[in-house]
Amino acid sequence: MTQRSSAPAGPAPWRVLPAPVPPSPDHRDAWALHGSAAVSREADLDTYGHDDLALTAQYLWAKLQEQDYARRVRLVAVPADVPDPGPDDVVGSASVVLPRRSNHHVAHVAVAVRPAVRDGGSGSALVEAAEAIATAGGRSTVILESEHGGEPAEGTPGAMEPASGAGRIAADDPGAALCLKHGYALEQAARYSVLTLPVPPDRLAGLRAAATERAGADYRLVTWQDRAPQRWVDDWARLETRMSTDEPQAGLDLEEDPWDADRLRRYEQDIAASGHTYLLVAAEHVPTGTLAGFTMVQLQVDRPAPVFQEDTIVVGEHRGHRLGLLMKAGLLERLRELRPEARRVHTWNAEENAFMLGINVALGFRPAGVAGVWQKRLA
Repeated sequence: MTQRSSAPAGPAPWRVLPAPVPPSPDHRDAWALHGSAAVSREADLDTYGHDDLALTAQYLWAKLQEQDYARRVRLVAVPADVPDPGPDDVVGSASVVLPRRSNHHVAHVAVAVRPAVRDGGSGSALVEAAEAIATAGGRSTVILESEHGGEPAEGTPGAMEPASGAGRIAADDPGAALCLKHGYALEQAARYSVLTLPVPPDRLAGLRAAATERAGADYRLVTWQDRAPQRWVDDWARLETRMSTDEPQAGLDLEEDPWDADRLRRYEQDIAASGHTYLLVAAEHVPTGTLAGFTMVQLQVDRPAPVFQEDTIVVGEHRGHRLGLLMKAGLLERLRELRPEARRVHTWNAEENAFMLGINVALGFRPAGVAGVWQKRLA
């Protein structure tokens, strides 16, 4: 959630509408998606100074097509006096996700507002509309994310620490102020980090060699792109399920989120439909022929520079062998071969996840911001 700049004095007459679900991202009914993409880009430029993370209309369209595992709604705020709005009329946008197969008590919400209308009321209107959808869907907990371009230094006046006790967010930052206004509690801070590519080959080879020596002969890397070999689908699903329980969750009211082969195949289809491709590197435990962990990135088909880190996990029974570093180093080597034009890898990690943060720092990731994870119990 990002809001910046100033709004005209007086109440802003916004109305919040559900985005139509068009047959294609180029259809005339995709106006709300194109408007939401513009909001995302403006907000990110204001927060981070770049648009690598900006959501595209195609990505937003693909998300609305996937309704099997979650009910997904895209909301847009437009001026109340515009009867037939278009993309340029969208001043704010929100996603609302209600899981269908697990966590039936939770709604996930994210909000973005054009910097030019900060404090104009559109952010509040979107939060209230999202909470109404959550309530109507029988949800008792809303988890809302905010984005911030930097983390305050320790001891900074007005800096908030989450319930987890790790990380800080400025309470007067517009995203934080909006969450606080609506009664949300800060549960977790996630460090946003960026790795500049290419990593010097000698340095990367040295890190991989050290990790390979520690892992020993019991582990080897396996790699695939865009479609998992059938042999590994069930194992990958098992690891995705473990992500929902093994990843630090602070005080978030979340339960196990089961994955199976059908869900993974649908996930792969959704990635392709959003205009992305993916690369995955996993560690096989050779004695048992099972996967001990994996790491994965997504890349945009038509933008070669940015790379987006997705899940990384090493299950508890295989930790202590430097598999996380081994997999990530192996992925960066493979990425260099497949996408030599790649220039930046973006990732987020819970501030209390010292193990994964340590791996990222060793690889060369540098802090670039912080994301707040907020929670509210609905009455």
